[in-house]
Amino acid sequence: MNNKRQSMTATEALERIADKSMSGSEYLASCFDRIHQREGKVQAWESLADTQGGLPGGGLLQNIPVGIKDIYDTRDFPTSWGTGYIRSDRSVSDASPVALLKNAGAFVMGKTVSTEFAYFSPGKTRNPYDLDRTPGGSSSGSAAAVADGMVPIALGTQTAGSITRPASYCNVIGFKPTYGLISRAGIRPFSETLDTVGYFARSVNDIALVHAALTYQPHAPLTRLDLAGLKIGVLRVPADGDLDQDVEAALGRTCQRLSAEGAEITSSLSHARELDRLVELQTLVMAFESSRCLADIYFQHVDDMSDKLREILERGFAITLDEYCGALQEAKRLQHSVATLFTEVDLLLSPSSVNVAPLASGISTGDPLYSRAWTLLGLPTISLPIESGHQGMPVGMQFIAPRYRDSVLLKYSHELLSRLETYPGTLDE
Repeated sequence: MNNKRQSMTATEALERIADKSMSGSEYLASCFDRIHQREGKVQAWESLADTQGGLPGGGLLQNIPVGIKDIYDTRDFPTSWGTGYIRSDRSVSDASPVALLKNAGAFVMGKTVSTEFAYFSPGKTRNPYDLDRTPGGSSSGSAAAVADGMVPIALGTQTAGSITRPASYCNVIGFKPTYGLISRAGIRPFSETLDTVGYFARSVNDIALVHAALTYQPHAPLTRLDLAGLKIGVLRVPADGDLDQDVEAALGRTCQRLSAEGAEITSSLSHARELDRLVELQTLVMAFESSRCLADIYFQHVDDMSDKLREILERGFAITLDEYCGALQEAKRLQHSVATLFTEVDLLLSPSSVNVAPLASGISTGDPLYSRAWTLLGLPTISLPIESGHQGMPVGMQFIAPRYRDSVLLKYSHELLSRLETYPGTLDE
């Protein structure tokens, strides 16, 4: 495998293809080579494409290979939703995000491993930075495939922390747009109030490319910005969560580096303490809605399910309609508190995860604690790979923007990553 191509971003590959110093087929072949070299260890894929069908031509993402989480409908690949007990060999149509990527010229490399119905029971994927550790969940295969250089871009979803946490654990960028901005048509739901399409990449420009394709909008390369005067509020929700000391130290270093670059950092924020309630509300809403979304699967396959999935569905069935409606109403009220908070700062900064990637246990993919609130509120978030913790494992930092300010978040994230630099890490080869 050409190491330069392994680390190449989609933006860099497109530039090479445009100036004819590399062909699209050469880049695709290098990604296949990497998969063949590493898949036996990382195990990021459920199914892979056959290049005999030819390459797509033209478009914003011409010839760029992408991975698709195995809960998206696909006409050309089977879907098993991270289970061993149900499977669809072919879907009638592609999920909307898949169709839009293909329309933009992307090459669908295959389906990446998901946890069971995008909940907490782990799949087979391992963390490319330490094969004994989890890559996070539920978008485990997508994050690991991008981290390992198998593809430059992959799609996932987030219902609690399934973009943010794997991005942190695997040292890649994980972007969760504003809730509802990207169509979920053709993606099996788990919680209709929470499920959000998200994407992984190794550069913010690549994230912007995908965002343009999925919103069917023109793409303009991100330009540099001045960070002087940018107001960033540091906020942990919940305030007293069980944050690992290494991650706490990484958060402190990030604040110091941001200050050195001219940003104004504050932790004195209005309404901050009352936002802790969002964590409990997100958990209730997810349980209630998952039991309804997976009702037929539960009734038909309860004995096949993992204990974790069965537990949340049964907890959801026990929640009353009044409790569910009350949670939604309370979350709506807290949205107004957050809107007030964003009159004081431009962005929020939070840990992406409680800790570095824990050792793989077969029963856990880590804790999504610090993503639950932002997912319930539907805010755009991005995890940037800029720090490290225990034994040199990656630690991401999460930046949050107001609803529908996705483009602003991407512009500032591009500048932040340019100033703070990506944590290099060392893959477990």
